[in-house]
Amino acid sequence: MEFAFELALCSHLERATDWVLARQLGGAVAAPGSRVVDVVGLVPGPGFDDRARITDRAIPGPAIESDAGVAAAVPVLDAIDARPDRARAVADAAVDRGFLAEERRGGKRCVRKTTRYPDDWFGDLIAIENKPDLGRPGDLRRQLRVDASLALFDRVVLATESHVTGAHLNRLPDAVGVWRFRPETGEREVIREADPLAVDDPGVELLAEHPGRADVALVSAAEKARKRRRIAERAYGKGWRTYDFPGCGNCEATADGRPRCAHFDRVVDPASDCGESCPGWTPGDAGDDVGEADATGDAVDAGDAGDAVDPAALRDERTPWVRDPPGVARRQAGLDRFG
Repeated sequence: MEFAFELALCSHLERATDWVLARQLGGAVAAPGSRVVDVVGLVPGPGFDDRARITDRAIPGPAIESDAGVAAAVPVLDAIDARPDRARAVADAAVDRGFLAEERRGGKRCVRKTTRYPDDWFGDLIAIENKPDLGRPGDLRRQLRVDASLALFDRVVLATESHVTGAHLNRLPDAVGVWRFRPETGEREVIREADPLAVDDPGVELLAEHPGRADVALVSAAEKARKRRRIAERAYGKGWRTYDFPGCGNCEATADGRPRCAHFDRVVDPASDCGESCPGWTPGDAGDDVGEADATGDAVDAGDAGDAVDPAALRDERTPWVRDPPGVARRQAGLDRFG
């Protein structure tokens, strides 16, 4: 239920906003992995086009933060603050993405940046926690307390399909916004606007709660800024269509790229719902057909002439993200004379 709700909300936001959307990203600093945000919305900033020209994949954070310059190459192990094997791996990834260029100097592998990194390429980061059924809140209260006190995201929103009562609102931090979203119709009602959080100030990360006390970590403004940049890069590179289609003849793609099961007549989670033990399983190709769509994006008829599912093409068509950009790698001035 939550998977289908999450994908429907991503599809809706993709149509209704100019955000870059991604699912399941880390939202903690002191204890990485302890908080995973369901959906992150990245609002493009003034330098977005400059960032989009570099690569359609995420640029490794240590490469962005490295001491390599645009004009002068620096030895990899001096430029990237990491253990040697990690520094080399970061350099490899950044060169592959066109953000770093490499050359040899005195027998050492050196790297330089191919362009200045545009720090203003993203504006607000919005964290969205999905709880379709507020009758089964799970760890919702703690998750939103972490988000509100850490203030890593500019705004935090709870999205639900449930009727929202005053009692529900009173259990949430005051700054958290609330949306009521109906995946069948694509309607989104703003129950409460989210308040801006103090992302430029130090934050408090809740680590654990015990009877009568809580363990917390103080997170500096610089640490938050670094984490925000890494979240933005991860969101840009990842997107929200991160699932694989199963090799089942009953699984078709909706027009917006969601996996829909014709046997059960609903969107499914291929990782948990599909397999040869499913009563609707029938051997077939993985996600071959893209059906026509109704107003909510559901496939109406896959037909025989559908194209293969191409998540990157859908993302390129529907969002500011740019597929296969030209890149910014260039030769340093004066090197041509030695060609």
